[in-house]
Amino acid sequence: MRLVNHEPNAIDLRTTPVHLGLGSRAKPVEGFAWDPEVLHAYSAAVAADGAEGRMVTIFDGDGPGDHWERHPAGDELVVCLSGSVTVTRDVDGVPDRVVLGPGEATVNPAGTWHAVDMAGPASILTITAGLGTDHRPRTEARPTEHAGTSGPRTP
Repeated sequence: MRLVNHEPNAIDLRTTPVHLGLGSRAKPVEGFAWDPEVLHAYSAAVAADGAEGRMVTIFDGDGPGDHWERHPAGDELVVCLSGSVTVTRDVDGVPDRVVLGPGEATVNPAGTWHAVDMAGPASILTITAGLGTDHRPRTEARPTEHAGTSGPRTP
């Protein structure tokens, strides 16, 4: 995993997220993967950006999400590019659902547990404050506070 300073070619946000950092920098994250070792390397490489750093990526999927997550360092923008997605937030123990179609977006407030479900094939673009992100398995209707992992995984 490495941050690329000046990428002259097209970037596929499905495989190569872009990190937005301090000083209005945008750096592709070459060799990125959703595994603990790469997530740790990414976190270390962008640590100087602190809570202001953001990851931009596209996710394709079909069906319910398998985890809850929250981003304590900042808000997350979720944009539906195709298909239909439902973003469910846990607001004081009550599910708050927002259904998005192509071109529609919602903001997950900092620290709010949320999950994303895709109704059939769908794509979303996320802009996420990854610092301190927490995950919980989606084994129940709402997240619990006693288990999980940290890292900049999105949505």
